[in-house]
Amino acid sequence: MSRQETLIVFIRNPEKGKVKTRLASVAGDEAALRIYSFLLKKTRSAALEVACNRLLCYSDYIPVADEWPDTGFLKMLQSPGDLGQRMASAFREAFASGAKKAVIIGSDCPDLDAALIRNAFGALDSADFVVGPACDGGYYLLGMKHFVPELFEGIAWSTASVAEDTLRLIRSLGMNYTLLPRLSDIDEYEDWIGYVNSNPDTGKESVYTGIQK
Repeated sequence: MSRQETLIVFIRNPEKGKVKTRLASVAGDEAALRIYSFLLKKTRSAALEVACNRLLCYSDYIPVADEWPDTGFLKMLQSPGDLGQRMASAFREAFASGAKKAVIIGSDCPDLDAALIRNAFGALDSADFVVGPACDGGYYLLGMKHFVPELFEGIAWSTASVAEDTLRLIRSLGMNYTLLPRLSDIDEYEDWIGYVNSNPDTGKESVYTGIQK
């Protein structure tokens, strides 16, 4: 895979009480942090298995040292603004640094693996964009081969219409896209329980799955 392909990874700094707040409202802050740490591990593993440039974008600060190796990731802070503005800024940085294809992912989708990321880059050989729709109406992956800022304008972020509104925008621009399989993000406690029930080996990761009393 060409080093002109850049994978952008958006993460939150893993701090108790600041991650997975909807999940934490049921399971508690400690469980939410453990679950988010598990999701980060899955995301990190998938990213490192893809031969590309990797841009890791933290929500609040860049740690002096953490589990994301400096040799594997160029690290930066997410820009100010809403989600769309932050993603647009990251894509702009990737293309300004020489990328010919750029794909962005978050850290909420445990079923997103290296093969899907590779497929996303491959899809950009024939499509202008690639989109991985999430079951909640958002998307877990977005890729493009040239920076199109309009794709991040006029979107009601964190709503059930994000993916469809984005696809509508692409069509309105006269461009085409490839869709990846629909996958589930982990946002609510029910999402996590559904994932654990479908992946019983997750319990071996020593991740707390009980509800805080």
